Amino acid sequence: MTSDQQFTGRMVQTIVTIGAICVLAVAMWAAREALLLIYVSALIAMGFSPLVRNLERPDGQRSRLPRWFAILLVYVAVIAVFVVVALVVIPPLIAQATALWARLPDEFSRFQNFLIKYKLLQRKITLAEAVQTVPTGSSANAVGTVLVALSTFAGGIFAVITVLILSFYFLIEAGAMFEYLMRFVPAGRRADVATAAREAVVKVSAWLGAQIMLAGVMGTFAAVGLGLMGVPYFYVVALVAAVGETIPIVGPIIGGVTAVVVALTASPKLAVMVGVYFVVLHQLEANILVPKIMERRVGVSPVAVMIALLMGGSLAGLVGAVLAIPTAAIISIIIEDIAISRERQLQRIQ
Repeated sequence: MTSDQQFTGRMVQTIVTIGAICVLAVAMWAAREALLLIYVSALIAMGFSPLVRNLERPDGQRSRLPRWFAILLVYVAVIAVFVVVALVVIPPLIAQATALWARLPDEFSRFQNFLIKYKLLQRKITLAEAVQTVPTGSSANAVGTVLVALSTFAGGIFAVITVLILSFYFLIEAGAMFEYLMRFVPAGRRADVATAAREAVVKVSAWLGAQIMLAGVMGTFAAVGLGLMGVPYFYVVALVAAVGETIPIVGPIIGGVTAVVVALTASPKLAVMVGVYFVVLHQLEANILVPKIMERRVGVSPVAVMIALLMGGSLAGLVGAVLAIPTAAIISIIIEDIAISRERQLQRIQ
């Protein structure tokens, strides 16, 4: 084969490779929502894997539970926690919303008196007149908004069910899937890859435990502070703050806004105090508590945690912020494994 033919062959091979990569990239982008669900399911499976292993074979004993039964126990425990939270939160919230609705006319009247006092409103209007002043065509927009909200809610329920099912199968088939994937790894690298995979599972599981710890700490601080200030239903608000702690950036804001709204039903002064308390609490959580706990439990430096949260939020919004820290932990393991491999190669050459 002449040099021209070799050059042409390499060019064709390069073009085909680039084309295949572009097609793959486009396909992955088109399926990004499905890939995200798969990734979330894999992270959850990794997070629960040590717990399932301990239930399956406690303390390394020979007697063991069936793996599917151990996974089922974990799922039942998680669902039971959510059911208990719902039973604790929903009835007081309904009662609070009913009481607020009953007080709405009086609050609306007080608000108008405030506006009239400072000459921001000429005369009082009724709620019926306020509704009639809504621009024409907004009813259709409202119907469309409701339909979009219902569609989003249905999509969220479907996504949760999909993640639960996928996580279950990932936990069931983890060993077989890992052995299959290891076939594509060179024999000399399999031990290192296996070690890195175990470290990734440990770090993701530690991240999940750290999230639960953060939720507990923030819920406790919120309950103590709100209880001392005399906020109504403070235990419910503290529970909302604890659950919101599992959602970076937005979750603490939801908890703070909920606390302020509930405090506002008692007095504006109390609402201001609660708002200041939650701002201070959020600053301590975002700048000290999260970086330090993640550094100790997950092994990711505070700088890496902050950068991961910023980049994850910028790239994929709320979901990206939630997945930022475990993804950063996995990437750090991969980089460390590559660095160790190159150091070994250099030592062999020397």
